[in-house]
Amino acid sequence: MFARNENIEPLASKVWLSSPTMHGEEMKYMAQAYETNWMSTIGANIDAVEGMICEKVGCRYAVALSAGTASLHMAVKLAGVKPGERVFCSDMTFAATVNPVVYEGGLPVFIDTEYDTWNMDPVALEKAFAIYPEVRVVVAAHLYGTPGKVDELKAVCDRHKAILIEDAAESLGATYKGVQTGRFGQIGCISFNGNKIITGSSGGMLLTEDREAANKVRKWSTQSREKAAWYQHEELGYNYRMSNVIAGVIRGQIPYLETHIAQKKAIYERYQEGFRDLPVQMNPFDKANSEPNFWLSCLLLDKEAMCPQVRSECEALYTPLHGKSCPMEILEAVGSIGAEGRPIWKPMHMQPIYRMHGFVTREGGGRGQSNAYLEGDAMGKDGKPLDVGMDIFQRGLCLPSDNKMTWEQQSKIIAAVRACFG
Repeated sequence: MFARNENIEPLASKVWLSSPTMHGEEMKYMAQAYETNWMSTIGANIDAVEGMICEKVGCRYAVALSAGTASLHMAVKLAGVKPGERVFCSDMTFAATVNPVVYEGGLPVFIDTEYDTWNMDPVALEKAFAIYPEVRVVVAAHLYGTPGKVDELKAVCDRHKAILIEDAAESLGATYKGVQTGRFGQIGCISFNGNKIITGSSGGMLLTEDREAANKVRKWSTQSREKAAWYQHEELGYNYRMSNVIAGVIRGQIPYLETHIAQKKAIYERYQEGFRDLPVQMNPFDKANSEPNFWLSCLLLDKEAMCPQVRSECEALYTPLHGKSCPMEILEAVGSIGAEGRPIWKPMHMQPIYRMHGFVTREGGGRGQSNAYLEGDAMGKDGKPLDVGMDIFQRGLCLPSDNKMTWEQQSKIIAAVRACFG
């Protein structure tokens, strides 16, 4: 038992970070696929979910694929990324935002994060174009279901005639100025992975206004088979189409999107109230222009509230201090009562596989800096950390955000977090 939580009783049942929330209709549509024997990549469920997502998001075409990663790969291929070509990518994100660029032989260049939404910094993006004016593709994610600074990012891309690929894998249902995420770029991508706000256990969707692009992706994702009586292939293809069974799960889930968002928002607001007198803040969003889907509730500790903490590649050490804490202490405390939290996404430029790639902050190139820079202590001209993503990673964590979590369970989690500052 975690020492500071010794008076908090463990939860009677596990609370997950974000697990699937099922309603019953999913079984009906899965059974329909079974009973009609349409178990593969053709069927009524696939047609239905493509139409439902088009209606929900407001796009013209949606192509159902096996994963959000598959949709991002197809987006990079549609954008025509060639081997050796640089592509600007969000830095603080899951690796699936970036890996598809490498699938096509591209070279990711990472754009630092901004504090207001924890997404790609438009100022840093503009700096990046000054350094790499030849870049013509940008992949920007909406982190944890929170829209980025869409107007500013689009304006930078438009000035430099760059294609914007919108990674909305985590943000289905979130809006910016009343418009759904996934519609702002030339290509949008969403995910139905098992932990997403709407799930099929797996699955993804590519969104576009371009009929020709949608048809290309349909062809590529079914092994690029030509219209011939035999198996004729004239270009490289992929086994990326969504199955009719998975589509059945998603078909049963989509009508509950707004319900799930409301539940997630209530969790966020309960945490916000429960921590209001602690030296922490919740993951922020632009209240004037955006409405997140609140997929994950996250916590950022004030710098002055951090106890000593050291991280290696795979482990962390910290020294508990009265009135102070750190992400790993809080995660251990929450875990000790039977709830799942996680660290913030480790920025891509810090990952061993990508740390030799370009990285651009709002003050320009971010490589070849001092040890203070590498430790996240270097300050920019505005008095803020030069490497924003690293700073958020060092001080942030994801709280248990499962929308089946009860008020009583969340109250115990809040108490466990509060005890870390005792």
